[in-house]
Amino acid sequence: MKKRIPISRIMTKNVVTLHTKDDLATAEEIFKKKRIRHLPITSGERIIGMLSHTDLMRISFADTTDVSEQQIDTTVYNMFTIAQIMAKNVITVSPKDTIQEVATFLTKKEFHALPVVDNNKLVGIVTTTDLINYFLDQY
Repeated sequence: MKKRIPISRIMTKNVVTLHTKDDLATAEEIFKKKRIRHLPITSGERIIGMLSHTDLMRISFADTTDVSEQQIDTTVYNMFTIAQIMAKNVITVSPKDTIQEVATFLTKKEFHALPVVDNNKLVGIVTTTDLINYFLDQY
């Protein structure tokens, strides 16, 4: 297995983001349409928070398909803002950090995604799925 490969090689570069002015219904729609589980919250190019699908699920019935429950979700989503739900103390990694360093960090923490930041600018996101796919490609 190759060593010292930067995380920038496997990170997602075209990151879908939200802003605090967006609403939670928009977040749910993005999670479902893009089939992703983590959304960086940005102000300009700077990351200020992270919203996960799990965060949204904690306050809603987002996985239901019944119309009445969807109406309940909308009501619940209108009670909260992204700024209230998002994780605010975001830990980031550098595009120069190695795959091994990031994998080691994720195994010690309860994170499943880390924003990749270069000079205070969001340049990517790396998830446990990215790491698993990388390690599977090694076989």
